[in-house]
Amino acid sequence: MAERNDFGAFLAGLLVGGALGALIGLLYAPQSGEETRSALREKSAYLREKALSSTEEARRKAEEALQELRSRIEEISSELQERLGEVREQGTILLEETTRRLRRQQAASEGDEAAEAAAEA
Repeated sequence: MAERNDFGAFLAGLLVGGALGALIGLLYAPQSGEETRSALREKSAYLREKALSSTEEARRKAEEALQELRSRIEEISSELQERLGEVREQGTILLEETTRRLRRQQAASEGDEAAEAAAEA
């Protein structure tokens, strides 16, 4: 865990140092202040446009992934509904068979009791 924090601190330091170095380089460049400000405006406009296009691309990809996920969920839901119907049908058949078997056993038991009663009489 400490290694992760150390690496994060190193990375942050590297980025801040790089940004400061670039800024100092611009300030000491052999250009006039107006040229430097113009270059900074152009670069910031470029970076803003790039960030907007990257954001739009990420949003588009997220929407595509969401649509794909929704489609897959609908497929799975449909499959589950179908499987549930099959299980219900099998359960109904099993219940009916068990009920018939119990009725036959009960009838046989009642028949045996009647036969014993007749034999005793």
